[in-house]
Amino acid sequence: MKTKLLLTLALLLSVAMASAQPALQNVYARDYQSLNGSWSYIVDPFDNGYYNYRLDVNPNGFGRNQKPSSPSELIEYDFDTAQRMEIPGDWNTQDEQLFFYEGSVWFQRYFSFDKSAQSGRTFLYFGAVNYLCNVYLNGREIGSHEGGFTPFWFDVTDKLRDGENFVVLRVNNRREPHYVPTVNADWWNYGGITRDVLLVNTPQTYIADYTVRLASGRYDRVEVSASLSEAVAGREITISIPELSLSKTLKTNAEGRISTTLSVKPELWSPENPKLYDITFTSAGEEVADRIGFRHITTEGKKLLLNGKEVFLRGISIHEEAPYRQGRAFGDEDAATLLGWAKELGCNFVRLAHYPHNEKMVRKAEEMGFMVWSEIPVYWTIHWENATTYANAEKQLTDMITRDKNRAAIIIWSVANETPHSDARELFLSRLATKTRELDPSRLVSMAMEVTGTSRNVSRVEDPMSKYVDIISFNQYLGWYGGTPADCLTRTYDIPYDKPVFISEWGGGALYGYHGDDATRFTEEYQNLIYKNTAVMLDKIDGLVGCSPWILMDFRSPRRQLPHIQDFFNRKGIISERGQRKMAFYTLQEYYSRKAAEQAK
Repeated sequence: MKTKLLLTLALLLSVAMASAQPALQNVYARDYQSLNGSWSYIVDPFDNGYYNYRLDVNPNGFGRNQKPSSPSELIEYDFDTAQRMEIPGDWNTQDEQLFFYEGSVWFQRYFSFDKSAQSGRTFLYFGAVNYLCNVYLNGREIGSHEGGFTPFWFDVTDKLRDGENFVVLRVNNRREPHYVPTVNADWWNYGGITRDVLLVNTPQTYIADYTVRLASGRYDRVEVSASLSEAVAGREITISIPELSLSKTLKTNAEGRISTTLSVKPELWSPENPKLYDITFTSAGEEVADRIGFRHITTEGKKLLLNGKEVFLRGISIHEEAPYRQGRAFGDEDAATLLGWAKELGCNFVRLAHYPHNEKMVRKAEEMGFMVWSEIPVYWTIHWENATTYANAEKQLTDMITRDKNRAAIIIWSVANETPHSDARELFLSRLATKTRELDPSRLVSMAMEVTGTSRNVSRVEDPMSKYVDIISFNQYLGWYGGTPADCLTRTYDIPYDKPVFISEWGGGALYGYHGDDATRFTEEYQNLIYKNTAVMLDKIDGLVGCSPWILMDFRSPRRQLPHIQDFFNRKGIISERGQRKMAFYTLQEYYSRKAAEQAK
């Protein structure tokens, strides 16, 4: 009981500490030093480096990175002689002994820092660490973080030493019922420091955050807001958009903020023309550059409108799974490969499931002209009545929106996937939907719901959450988890809402190269028949504005155990993990080619 109480208090303290950190928008545009590369690691299944034998937190744990002061001193770990691992990366695919491992692993690396050249602030930034971590700098714990897919950082200005420093992380990916996501999921629980680690340098008072977007309902007005890291009044901030011959300087208010509306008519971003403008914020010698697109995404009854014109979302779902090598995807090369396949398929939309993907993936999608669905991992059986679970989900939602709110590619924020109905669930999700609109009223809100019942070959989609979303999105697997592929030819849908309809998942599994008749499960023929017949069914759904079949590429999942077929892969990909196209890839490609031609008329 004492240990649980201490852990709860530590978690609440870490949340408070993380919330107290000033914003750090667009980290890659700032002066930074990468700490990526080879790190030492120690596997710690009993958390011996964190607790003593009475399960009290040990002040002399592994975070101290201690060395014996004499040959007789007992210290039972040594990062200097430990194994090495590449960061960013997951431990499951870099050490075969850790393939199924869930627990604590300690990471450590040394780095040099020139204290004499330091001016302003320095932050230790992590793109993502899965799932729970404690961070130590030069032997002192500086904070902790919960959640595996959003960035966090700590001000280490006064904690760095001139010359050699060291950072240590305790990373724990053990699943717990009250976590977000919870214990049950259909993707691999990759543990480790899975995204970039950076030392970021800023002025003492810096441009912390900004938003640039079209004014609601207008194409000739651009709204701009920005804030400093401190509440400094009278500081000048200049926004420049050279291609639009625009430069405007404003002074911050008492809260250190500026806000203005600019009379300008930019060229619009769209999948056919993914136009981005170079935009710069300047203040007191600091310059933060970004590339931002302008577009509107709205609904009108059952229509989905991009820049006032009807659009059909030719989508595909994607997990953050690395092609070819497997493991957690994290870099430009992974993004280019996955999105290149989606482009070949004929997509104009990607559903980045079931959690916020890395920032490089989102930016690459924007550059390549993909509209994006971005989601938090409120997945299946979340603990709806647990206040800390809700706080965790809202924090992940806030972090996702804060990081990516300037990306024109993102048109939908999703707050959940396949969640069972209950009063507690409706309260939980309605609060998240309301929070989403408060944070960003310029985009659509949705969630992946489920078919609620079937009678006489009519499937009904009815959910109390429908009043909180802009698009009625649901997952359906007719022909795979119920019925046969032939049933798709006669199935109709009852969706009693005057809102656009989007099918966020559909499909079936197939092992690449496994052939047979189209009545045999896991053959390419069976999967392909589902795709052919589902395409017929889709054309009959009133108000359908798109879909994102499940899924682009086969991905690892501990739920998928069938020997010689699944082998711990979810085989619903239309491309294998080795990049091989299955028959269904070409069927979907043909369907999207037809839909694109229809939209072009």
